[in-house]
Formats: sequence, structure tokens, C-alpha cells
Amino acid sequence: MLIRNKLILRFTLLVLAIQLSLSLFVYFFHAATREQKFVNRLRGKCELTGRILLQRGNLRAGILRTFRRRDLLTMPQEQISVYSPHGRLIYESDDRIDQRGNEAHLAEVRPERPVSFRFGGREALGMTYAFEGGDYRIFAAGYDDVGFQQLDKLRLILLVGNLGALALIVVAGWYFAEESLKPMARVVREVRRITASNLSRRVNEGNQKDEVAQLAMTFNRMLAGLEQAFEAQKSFVAHASHELRTPLTNALGTLETSVLYDENLAEAKRSMQSAQQEIRRLIGLTNSLLALARADEATVSRQQVRLDECLTQALANCAAKYPGRQVRLSFGELPEELDEPFVVEGNAPLLSTALLNLLDNACKYSDGPVLVELGYRGPGTLQIVVQDAGIGIEPAALERIYEPLFRAETGRQTATGYGLGLPITQKIIRLHGGELLVESKVGEGTTASVRLPAAPVL
Repeated sequence: MLIRNKLILRFTLLVLAIQLSLSLFVYFFHAATREQKFVNRLRGKCELTGRILLQRGNLRAGILRTFRRRDLLTMPQEQISVYSPHGRLIYESDDRIDQRGNEAHLAEVRPERPVSFRFGGREALGMTYAFEGGDYRIFAAGYDDVGFQQLDKLRLILLVGNLGALALIVVAGWYFAEESLKPMARVVREVRRITASNLSRRVNEGNQKDEVAQLAMTFNRMLAGLEQAFEAQKSFVAHASHELRTPLTNALGTLETSVLYDENLAEAKRSMQSAQQEIRRLIGLTNSLLALARADEATVSRQQVRLDECLTQALANCAAKYPGRQVRLSFGELPEELDEPFVVEGNAPLLSTALLNLLDNACKYSDGPVLVELGYRGPGTLQIVVQDAGIGIEPAALERIYEPLFRAETGRQTATGYGLGLPITQKIIRLHGGELLVESKVGEGTTASVRLPAAPVL
């Protein structure tokens, strides 16, 4: 069901429920008021009967036999009965009155405690009337013809009014839903116009305060992320195509030249060696791309590992790759409460790869010594800082160093590489719940800081 229809239905049911509740309250309040008025009328009839028949001595003087009964009648189907203090019927306004209802409630009537009840389709009231030291019981019954007619009219008015109001409620609900969903419909129309070819378009954020504006702002943030991801993907494809095509083209050109022009084994070997270097470069690039893909996997096995051992492994690999390069390792202060330091929850091979990438960059772009410090930034955070005094990275390129296959201009001019080391390292560190921070100044060097959450002590 559409949200518009749901809003109309819920609005209609809610308002209808409120209106029906109000109508029922009005009806039952009017019914209770009618009943109270009629009981008061019956009370007045009982008092009038007591004054006429008892207070004036009409019963003792024998006037009752000549008293015209219809002179007391003031309401439809009125019935009046008088009982003596001993419970004997001494007067009734009609010989055909069924006294069973009165006799059933005769014992319940007490001074200052009238009893109201229904019997034979009539409403009745029984009360006491004190006269000459005795409590006479007078019962008055009748049918509230006018009151019930007014109640029927009220019921008809409420029924017709509710039916008419129901139609108005449906129209109002439709208008309410239509007006409420107009901003949403506008957002939907604007989002539908945005495709992969025009991700730069944005949704109108309105007043930037209500829920629809918040939705539009969320869409815009999502579109900005998608646009950035698309641009990164385009850049990655362009760089990957270039990096893959160059060694393949060089190897193919070398082999074709060798086939056409090499006349002896020595020349053929030189051509094959050249092609072999290009193929090794291609294999290295492929392995780096595979490492980048594996760094995205969140299902790697995890266990408690010693970060200092991972760093030691990375330092050994770096020393083998850059013999004679000075890499100075130092340790920061350790928290006193630790039984076993430098323990993290993660994957040792991946962490060693990430640290080796940082060391490789530091040695590749710097001729001087590389400083490495392992310590704690806080009781729950481990930190490794790799610092070099190399060529540095220009500010514009520093914002793009995590893009795969992106290389700064200073790096292109001084060293070979594919621009995959830092993206792989960042993904590995994030996979372990940490963060990688890189600060650099051109001509002064680069500082890379890795912060990882320490494993809880078991």
C-alpha cells in the first residue's frame, strides 16, 4: 500500500475514532441528563402526591373515594401508588397497575434513600413521605415520551452528522496526505533525474530543518560519496590500464624486435632479459592488486598477536631489500599495568605487510636514516611512528595518497612504484579498527603514524 493511502486511512480512522468518541460522550451524557431530569420529575410527583393525599387529610376524610384520579396525571402512562407505614397499599391511580415492581422494591425504600428502577416499560421512583410519625411509601412511574423523542432526534443527528463528517474526513485526509507528501514527491523526482552520467547534481535541501530536508541532505551526502567513488574508480581504471599496458607493450615490442632483428644468441638474450624485467614488473603489479583486493576482505582470521614481532618481521624484510640503510628502532613508555605489551587482535601477515609498506616508502624516498618508534598513545591504543627525512609530498597530492595507483609527481621523478602501498596499508589498518595518519612537507620528509586498539588482557 502506498504511503499516501496509509496516511489517508490512518488519518481517517484516527479522526473518526475521536469523533465517534465525542458523539458517544454527547449521547450518553444527554441520556444520563434525561434520566436524571425524569427522576427529579418523578420525585416532584411523589412529593405532590404526599401533600395532596396525606398532608391535607384527604385519605382520613374519605375524600379519596370521590377524588378524581386523573387530576394527578401530568405525564404519559403515569402510575401512582401509596403504601402505608405497615406496607399496605392504600392508594393507586389506576386499578390496573401491576404492583409487583413496587412490592419488589418496597423494602429497599428508606428515608432519604429513594429507589429508582424500571418495570413494565416505565421508569419508576419510590420514596418515603413522613406524616404523623409514620413513613409512607409513594411510588411514581411513567414514560418520558418527550425525553425519549429528543434522544431519538439526537441519535439521528449524530448518525447523519458522523456520516457527513466521514466524507469530509476522507477529503481532508487526502488533502493532508497530498500536501504532506509533496516535498517527498519532489525529492523522488529530483533523485530520478540523477544517473551515473550526472552524479554532480544534488537534491534541493529545502529549509534544512524538517525531516524531508534531512532526507535530502542524506541523499546529497550519499551522492557525494558515490561521485567520489566513481571518480576514484575511473582514476583507478585509468591508472591500472596504463600501468598494465606499459610493461605488456614493452615486453611485446622487445620480443617482436628480437624476432625481426636479433641475429645471434647474445642479442636474443639481451632482448629476453629486457622482456623478463617487464614481465616481473607486471607480476609485481598484479600481486599488489591482489593484496589490495585481499585487504578489503573482512573475513580474515584474527587472533592475539604481538605487534613488535610483526614490526621485527617487517624490519628484516626491509633490511634485505635495502641493505646498508639505517633504520633506527626505539620504544616509547609502557603502561605499568600491562603484563604482556604490544598485543593486538588481528592478522599477523597483514599487519607485517602494512608495516613493511610504510618502511619501504620511507626507505624508497629518503637517503638518510629512518626512525621507527613503537609505543602506547594511551592505555588502550598502540602507536607506531615511521619518520623519514626524504623528499616529502606536496599538499595537493597528500589528499590523494590513499587512491590506488596514484603517485605524486615527486615520487614519479625519484623512484619506481605502483602507488598501491599506502592504499593497501590503510585498508589493513582500518580492517583492524585502527587509523593511519600521514603528515609531510616537501623537502623535509614524511611521518606516518599507525594507531591500533590494544587487545584486552585475558
